[in-house]
Amino acid sequence: MVENVLYPAYFDAALTRAEGRRVPEDLAVSEPTVDEIAQAVQQVGYDAKIERDKTYSREYEPRGRVVVTGTEETAKNDLVQAVGAYLGVIRGD
Repeated sequence: MVENVLYPAYFDAALTRAEGRRVPEDLAVSEPTVDEIAQAVQQVGYDAKIERDKTYSREYEPRGRVVVTGTEETAKNDLVQAVGAYLGVIRGD
């Protein structure tokens, strides 16, 4: 089973690409939460499991992460872009 891990930093508008953001600025949101990311993952059509005590390797404070399952046929970058698009919809941006 393929699992992809998504961290809030991937979608954080306050971060640069070098700091870990993986979506374009127009898809990034301010201070995304793992709950919002999990909701966006479910909207895209995959199963999401939240791990709240995990820390992204480029950050010091734990913000958690979302483990996505069932993505055997999807590239991680495509998944990140789709989730980023749904985060904007969830926030109403």
